[in-house]
Amino acid sequence: MDVQKYLDRINYAGPLTPSIGTLSGLHRAHMLTVPFENLDIHLGRQIVLDDDVFFDKIVKRRRGGFCYELNGLFAALLREIGFDVTMLSAGVAGPNDRFGPDFDHMALGVVLEEEWLADVGFGDSFIEPIRFDPLIVTEDSSGAYRIDADGEHKFMSRRGDPGEDAWTPQYRFTLAPRELAEYREMCIYQQTSPESHFTRQRICSLATNTGRITLSDLKLIKTTDGAREERMLAGEDEFISVLADHFGIVL
Repeated sequence: MDVQKYLDRINYAGPLTPSIGTLSGLHRAHMLTVPFENLDIHLGRQIVLDDDVFFDKIVKRRRGGFCYELNGLFAALLREIGFDVTMLSAGVAGPNDRFGPDFDHMALGVVLEEEWLADVGFGDSFIEPIRFDPLIVTEDSSGAYRIDADGEHKFMSRRGDPGEDAWTPQYRFTLAPRELAEYREMCIYQQTSPESHFTRQRICSLATNTGRITLSDLKLIKTTDGAREERMLAGEDEFISVLADHFGIVL
C-alpha cells in the first residue's frame, strides 16, 4: 500500500505512531473526506473484496464505498502503520429488537493500552473511535455513543436526541477476529438482493465538522448544528453535479 497517497486522500498530515491520538486523527480525517456510498451497486458494477481494488476505488479514483470497502481499506492502513487491528462481524439492529446475521456489517477492533471500536463505514455515526467501556460516553457533532455488553455480544449504542436518556443499539458484534474473505457471501447479498436496503435506493453521505450532508436518490439533506434542511433535486443532471460539488465524486 502507498500509505502517503492514502493519507493525502484523507487530508491527514499528523503523527503515525500507533496511539489513540493517531487513531482518532485518522478516523476523523477519514469520516470527513470519504463518503459512505453505494453508487456502484446502482451502476451494475460488482463490489469485490480485495484491498487493491479498495485502494484503486477509494484512493486513486477518490470514491467512497460501504462498510466492507471502507473499513476493509482502513484496517489495511492501520496494519501498515503498525496498529493491532481486527475485523469484527456485526449484525445491524432492525425492527422488533432483532439484529441482522453475522457479517451483515464490518466494524474494527483496535488494541492499544485500552480497546477501541473504530468504524468508518456505518454512515451517520461516531466521528472518532469509542472505548470498549459502557461507563464512557463519547459525544461529537453526530450524537452520543457507548459500548454495551451482554454475554459474548457487545453493542454499539446511540443516545436519542438531546434531553433524552434512551440508548438504542445500532449493531451488535463479538470480538472474534475475522478475515476479509468471510464477508464475501454477505457482500454479494448486500449488492444483489431486493431485500437489501443497498439495492433499494442510491445513497451518498459524508460527515462535516458541523453535521452531515446526504444525497438519498434525488433528495439532498443537510444537517448543520442540529438544524435539518431538505430539498429535491431537479433530476439526474443535478444529481451528477451535486456528487461532484459536495462529495468530490465524478462517475
